[in-house]
Amino acid sequence: MKKINMTRSQARYFILAHQGLLPPRRFKGKAGIMEYVRHVGCIQYDPLNIVGYNQELVLQSRVSNFKPSLLQELLYKDRKLLDGWDKNMSIYSTEDWPYFSRIRQEARQLYGNSSRPVVSILPEVRREFEKRGPLSSADLDFNEAVDWAWAPTRLSRAVLESMYFWGELIIHHKSRTRKTYDLASRHIPETLLNATDPNLLEEQYHEWYVLRRIGSIGLLWNKPGDAWLGISGMKGSERSSAFQRLLDKGKIIEVSVEGFKQPLFMRAEDSPCLDKAAKGPEQIPETSIIAPLDNFIWERQLIKELFDFDYRWEVYKPVAERRYGYYVLPVLYGDRFIARFEPGRDKKTGALIIKNWWWETGVKKSKKMYSSVQRCFKQFSNYLGTDSILVESLPSNKETMEWLITANLL
Repeated sequence: MKKINMTRSQARYFILAHQGLLPPRRFKGKAGIMEYVRHVGCIQYDPLNIVGYNQELVLQSRVSNFKPSLLQELLYKDRKLLDGWDKNMSIYSTEDWPYFSRIRQEARQLYGNSSRPVVSILPEVRREFEKRGPLSSADLDFNEAVDWAWAPTRLSRAVLESMYFWGELIIHHKSRTRKTYDLASRHIPETLLNATDPNLLEEQYHEWYVLRRIGSIGLLWNKPGDAWLGISGMKGSERSSAFQRLLDKGKIIEVSVEGFKQPLFMRAEDSPCLDKAAKGPEQIPETSIIAPLDNFIWERQLIKELFDFDYRWEVYKPVAERRYGYYVLPVLYGDRFIARFEPGRDKKTGALIIKNWWWETGVKKSKKMYSSVQRCFKQFSNYLGTDSILVESLPSNKETMEWLITANLL
């Protein structure tokens, strides 16, 4: 059984190389988006849009000259990507459709049993799609309130979401957070739509998912954590068995990291990243703004131990309990998190607003770092379609004000 040793620095660089966060950016255009999504399995979706949706923030840090329109085309024009359930709500390759048949079957059993109110109106809803084409819940007049996920909702919404979860519908397009659906048979190739699950046995399915999640991050341990969210029905003992089988088959490699009691694991296919990890930085370090639900930081405890960075997304915390702010993004420089900041947009001009900025403890600032931060924010502004950066309110911190001036951001 193959095992390798890594220093903490090598482990950091391995993950960064795996994630495409080391310069130069290797992912370019729509082909680069597809390459990254296939590489990591999925990107998590979230409906909040402060400076772009989470999936857009993930891609802007990796894909050269990324524009949200590129992702929209892949999702709703080219149909090479799909909105679906993986790491919670996510975006993944349409090619992966057959692998999620178990999840769709579970949804049909849950939402499509005879006791559910949606069942009685299914024939009528299907006729509406056949006659009218893509529909949103606003296009259907089933206004009865029914119990639903978080709270009662209109029957129109419940029936569309049920059909979507069990795979009869896909999302045709979105207008902000409003979803318009269409029949999956109109957009997914028949060879994929009717393909059997490649994982016939439950054990095969567990192995596939464990391998997928390891690849979503780069290095991952076998213990409970945020990285395993969204995988229904797999117990801890089943996950451990899957790890062992993957080790025995040579599909994953055990990694002993300096100072870690718990072993980490990598996919054997990701071995080329080992060379980059061993070499360390080959170019001047670059700065990246990281998404709140970025694959890179899915496993928060691992990031805390390996990068000495404690990050919690505080969107859903009461104001009084927040340590930082409502929507705060990490700032990565080289293989270290140097800061976090709270962004916003000016409603009239679209300018990027820096609402607040917090340096991490012990950061050694330099002109090289400031230049890198400046380049990063220029790229970030370009992604947002603006060339303006505003500072709304900052702590009365002389050092913070000085660096903003030095980096030409103020």
